[in-house]
Amino acid sequence: MKAVSIIRNRGQLTIPDSIRKTVKWASPMSAVSITVVKPNQIIIQPQHAYIDWEEIWAGIKRARAISGKSRAISAVEFLQKDRASH
Repeated sequence: MKAVSIIRNRGQLTIPDSIRKTVKWASPMSAVSITVVKPNQIIIQPQHAYIDWEEIWAGIKRARAISGKSRAISAVEFLQKDRASH
């Protein structure tokens, strides 16, 4: 598959919708690795197979909910429980 896109003033490149639908990893906020193969050729590939941003933000919300002197567990205990559940 081949598509044409424009690199904007700030160096931003939009990956066309047809390409994003073909490769599911090219989704918003996904981390990619960009490699220069030759002066006129680059390769874009996923840095990680998949990042579940919803799960990450849910964990951040849970961590932020533990605050003040009346917390039931310490941050260390929370992290241990959270890691054990995955």
